[in-house]
Amino acid sequence: MITSRETRRWVIPKGGRMAGKTDPQAAAVEAMEEAGVQGEIAQTAIGAFRYAKRLRGGDVRNCVVAVYPLKVLIQLGAWPEAAERERRWMSLEDAANAVMEPDLAEMIRGFAGVALDD
Repeated sequence: MITSRETRRWVIPKGGRMAGKTDPQAAAVEAMEEAGVQGEIAQTAIGAFRYAKRLRGGDVRNCVVAVYPLKVLIQLGAWPEAAERERRWMSLEDAANAVMEPDLAEMIRGFAGVALDD
């Protein structure tokens, strides 16, 4: 789990679509930039959730996030957003309790049954 840059609440790495990359590839890039982790990304989303993103200046944008599991193989000591975020490993229950989005919390609780291809 990581903290958001603005509100410091617990979130998962996420971002927008990237030109020339599939959605799973973009998710892997965001995981490295925001959380400093690399590994094997699932090619299929396990679900999606909605959240209200607070923009600088106070505006709010409603977003839908597709969630792609990442089997973490490398945890970097230094990464692009390390100075802007806190990174913490949590149990599934602690992570579910830490997030504000009910749909994401439910997805996290159900993650124990999800397996990535070896």
